[in-house]
Amino acid sequence: MNPSAPVCPVPAEQQPLNEYQELKESWFFRWATLGWAGYLKPIVILWLLSWLISAPVAAVSFPFAKYPVQFLLSAGAGAMVIPALTLVRLYLGWIYVCNRLSQETIFYEESGWYDGQCWQKPAEVWQRDRLIVNYEIRALLRRIQLTFIGLSSLLLANAMIWLFL
Repeated sequence: MNPSAPVCPVPAEQQPLNEYQELKESWFFRWATLGWAGYLKPIVILWLLSWLISAPVAAVSFPFAKYPVQFLLSAGAGAMVIPALTLVRLYLGWIYVCNRLSQETIFYEESGWYDGQCWQKPAEVWQRDRLIVNYEIRALLRRIQLTFIGLSSLLLANAMIWLFL
């Protein structure tokens, strides 16, 4: 340990680097770090499982025997709700850590909500944190944003097909 290095007063569980490591290792948030196939697989599985909820709801308005296209379009759109909410949670977790790593001054709590403090990161810590943001986290956030664009495009296509029925 370098005796001239500044001592970090931030509790270990609130240090941005440790928050990043925890997120990267958690079973849910690690999902964003997988390859494209591993990343898309849970989204598709959630969408298929969501049909268990959306199909009966769609069947009430559009019985499959009478309106098969309307049934499929409405149930498919309804089934996108749970994957979309899951992606929002994934995005919020990663953007929180991104913001904590990007900030030069971080807020932390010593023992409870009533005694918050701010700590100015030394230049080398801030530089390391910005490298993590620029080379690892921004790519994950971009992937999640592209997924939202894809879901939005599917919903738009769904609406366009609906208009022409």
